[in-house]
Amino acid sequence: MTNEANGITAISDVSSRPALKFKIDVDIVVVGAGLAGLTAAREAALKGASVIVLEGHRVGWNASGNNLGIAMPGFGVPVEEIIERVGYDDTRELWKMSEEGVDYVRAAASEETMREVVLTDGALEVSNVDAGERLIDRLQMIGGDFGSEIEGWPVERVRESLKTRRYFNAIHFPKALHVDGRKYVHGLAELAEDAGVRIFENTRVTKIDPAGVRKRVYANGLLLRCSHIILAGNVHLGEPAQRLTATLLPTWRYAALTAPLGDGLAEAISYSGAVTDNDGIDQFRVVDGDRLLWSSTETTWQGNAKRYGRAIRNRIAKIFPALGKPEISEAWSGVYGTTVHGMPQVGELHKGLWVASGFGRQGLNTTAMAGHLLARSILWGDDRWKLFSPFELVWAGGSAGRVAGQAFHTFSRNRSAAAGAVSRFRERARAREVAREHAREARLAAAKARVEADRERASAIRPRSDDSGSASA
Repeated sequence: MTNEANGITAISDVSSRPALKFKIDVDIVVVGAGLAGLTAAREAALKGASVIVLEGHRVGWNASGNNLGIAMPGFGVPVEEIIERVGYDDTRELWKMSEEGVDYVRAAASEETMREVVLTDGALEVSNVDAGERLIDRLQMIGGDFGSEIEGWPVERVRESLKTRRYFNAIHFPKALHVDGRKYVHGLAELAEDAGVRIFENTRVTKIDPAGVRKRVYANGLLLRCSHIILAGNVHLGEPAQRLTATLLPTWRYAALTAPLGDGLAEAISYSGAVTDNDGIDQFRVVDGDRLLWSSTETTWQGNAKRYGRAIRNRIAKIFPALGKPEISEAWSGVYGTTVHGMPQVGELHKGLWVASGFGRQGLNTTAMAGHLLARSILWGDDRWKLFSPFELVWAGGSAGRVAGQAFHTFSRNRSAAAGAVSRFRERARAREVAREHAREARLAAAKARVEADRERASAIRPRSDDSGSASA
């Protein structure tokens, strides 16, 4: 059940779908009614499979329903790091798949069932430091070699659209998009049901047995049989998939929506698309014309959303001083799973046991790509999931890993802030040097002008000679 609130869709605590109360035998059981699970279920049903989705809470109750709704190509790891791990050719294929994920979100959001979902084009990845040469290299790789449609924005154009001195160059993805994430996940559930998927909420999976041709799933005290199981339950899978859960670092991401900011917001931010910085610290976009939806700050333990809402307010004031400290209308958080290597986990763990997980910092495109890919893999034999095999399951370190993860996040933010401060200092130093050079040139020009003026005056008062060479009387 949803209702409109503050420019985004608020999710009610009231379940709108029944819990599982009977045994069932199907082709595919999907565990988790988030973005990836619903996409996989829908696509498998459209291809002729009988599919059910089991959700321990309700559709989109956590990370999938608490995101900024940005779909842009790429992954949560810099493309250069992916190349180091899997090579250039495989990286190019992975990038192409991430673009397919963006296309999938666009197509799904354009369905009649999602007529209330407003789709806005464009995403801007801004740099916190002056990185002109690196920008050229990335443009060549992503735009030239990978064939993506992107644009390089110089500092002047970035600051024309975003009135802040904290951003320098940027890469513009014109085919990226953003939607209301909460509306999208509920619309996706409706699309899946239209395709024949049955979704059961408040249905907790307690055990899975992937052995044999017909797998067994135990939920709500009932036994279910199927040919394939898709685990898409994020960090909440728990005991039924403890090995998988242990590879995910629980990470809470905080977001806030401001009160209406009036005309001042358009003066500070004239870009209509989504904005994310290259360090993944801040993401924001304008909603309802004069409100700012902003996501920032991560913790590996759950914190008070209102407190971090105030931190986001201070962050807005720091980056856009003209907006001051805006009133926060709503603040919330969602927990997602982050892998040690930073890439999503997509593929077959065991014959007939599939995983689509680890989407922390990835964006809507990867959930769509993974869900669609697994449906194709199960029913059509698409083996491109093997491109993710090098990003194996790695233990996240338990409680010690959470401490280390929080320390690393704090270090990354501080490093980004320091790098940004250095870039802004260098920019001011260059501006001072340019100003001094202009002043020096102005002084030289003035001195030259004075010399010329003195010469002209001297020439005007010098005695004039007649044609015979004698002085005139």
